[in-house]
Amino acid sequence: MNKKFDKNDILKKIPANGFTKLTSNGKNDLKTSDRVFLNRKGNQFFNEGKVDAAKRIFLTTGYSDGLIRVGDYYYDNNNYVEALKMYTLAPSTRKKDELIEKISLIIKDWIK
Repeated sequence: MNKKFDKNDILKKIPANGFTKLTSNGKNDLKTSDRVFLNRKGNQFFNEGKVDAAKRIFLTTGYSDGLIRVGDYYYDNNNYVEALKMYTLAPSTRKKDELIEKISLIIKDWIK
C-alpha cells in the first residue's frame, strides 16, 4: 500500500513558528559576554511568562539550566514530549530518565 502524500497537506502541518532546533552541534560561536547577556534576557522572559521566547534564547546559547527550567514548565503543564526534548537538549540525564520511566509506566498501563 503506497499512500500518496499531498504537498499541501504536509505544508499545513508545519508549525506557525517554524521548526525548533532539536539537536546541538556542540559548536557555539557566541562570545561569553553575549551569551551572558542573552541568558539574562532569557531568564527575564521566562520570569515574565514568555516561555517560548526564553526557550529560543536558551536553545541558541545552549544554557542547560534554562532548558531544564523550560522542561520543568512543560512537565508541570503535562506537555511531556516537549519536556523530554528540553531535558535531552540540556542535557539532564536524571530528569530525562525519570520522565521516560513515567511515560513507560503510562504506556504499560494502557496496553494491559
